[in-house]
Amino acid sequence: MESLIRFARPTDAAAVEQIENAADRLLIDRLQPEGWSDAPSGDTRLAGHGFLLVVELVGGDVAGFAHVLEVDGVCHLEQLSVHPAHARQGLGQALVDAAKRQAAARGYTRISLRTFADVPWNAPFYRSAGFVEEEPATEFHRSLVDTESRLGLDAYGRRVQMTACVAGLLP
Repeated sequence: MESLIRFARPTDAAAVEQIENAADRLLIDRLQPEGWSDAPSGDTRLAGHGFLLVVELVGGDVAGFAHVLEVDGVCHLEQLSVHPAHARQGLGQALVDAAKRQAAARGYTRISLRTFADVPWNAPFYRSAGFVEEEPATEFHRSLVDTESRLGLDAYGRRVQMTACVAGLLP
């Protein structure tokens, strides 16, 4: 499928939010939580520290995004979502690769993320994209573990931190 990965624009905000809510539905259906919060608004994602990449299809529709935070010297893939209608077409992998290249271009040597260990499109997918599990070592990463605990995410399966080396990747 032909696509273009680019930085998100303000006009992408509604699509970003809609994509995340649609993708979250798959996780909700798998985990069966009693409640699940809606995705942050696209405007909130656009305003965050870091960068937001989108994958745009021929015709202009946005089919997915990668939101990467830059906090306290850490580059962290906060969210990767592809609309289920466009799943299994390589768009998620393309977004991860673009996020890794952009992290390298910004001077980072690694990019991290947190995810469910046993959900097939979570840790197993990221493992295939070059990420490996590691223990949280920074204050930022430990704060994410605390937030996940407060939200009760561990009740739905083991959570892991993963990182990938990005040093030397070309933008």
